[in-house]
Amino acid sequence: MIYIAPSLLSADFSTLNTEIKRVRDAGVKYLHLDVMDGAFVPNITFGPDLISCIRKCSDMFFDVHLMIKRPERYIDRFVKAGADSITVHYEACENPMSVINLIRSYEMQVGVAISPNTPVEHLYPLVEYIDLALIMTVEPGFGGQSMIPEALDKVRALKKYVSERGIQLDIEVDGGIKPENIGLVTSAGANIIVAGSAIFKAKKPRSVIQAMKESAAQNPYKG
Repeated sequence: MIYIAPSLLSADFSTLNTEIKRVRDAGVKYLHLDVMDGAFVPNITFGPDLISCIRKCSDMFFDVHLMIKRPERYIDRFVKAGADSITVHYEACENPMSVINLIRSYEMQVGVAISPNTPVEHLYPLVEYIDLALIMTVEPGFGGQSMIPEALDKVRALKKYVSERGIQLDIEVDGGIKPENIGLVTSAGANIIVAGSAIFKAKKPRSVIQAMKESAAQNPYKG
């Protein structure tokens, strides 16, 4: 199943409730929430308080992506705020397995992300313990960047690795994805597609989402 996950980072925060309703009404079930601390990445976005506020007015699946150093310090706060899934960066954790276990102790879905310069092989020992692997196709920290096509080689390698071992794993891709290139992403093996500017900056987000769904359906992973 292919899921489109609009990234709230690109929404108009002055009309946040309306922005979220627009994508929900367009048939989207996931909302991708990029949390940045200004330390792990050179930008600051929002934290658990905002997530808690929008949780009150949305029943969407909150896909929380923590781009923060030592994320274990804040897991409980994001759980209480209403996250459905929490993804941490491999590079931000001194002991990724201990953070995975911590998130799992809250009976949460758990993911691990890697940045463009991190070898995909670092994920291999973890895939049996996580629900989701996030492959960044831009440098984390800012929206509106162009996709790094070479990053899709990691998606192919990871998909092949888990398929050969019978491991069920969602593969998420985030960065520079739009209707014109989503087919490359889904055919590589990803099934959760994050898109920010392409959706929230569009005059007609519903049309963009529909175009992305159609292109994804026309370009499935074939092994």
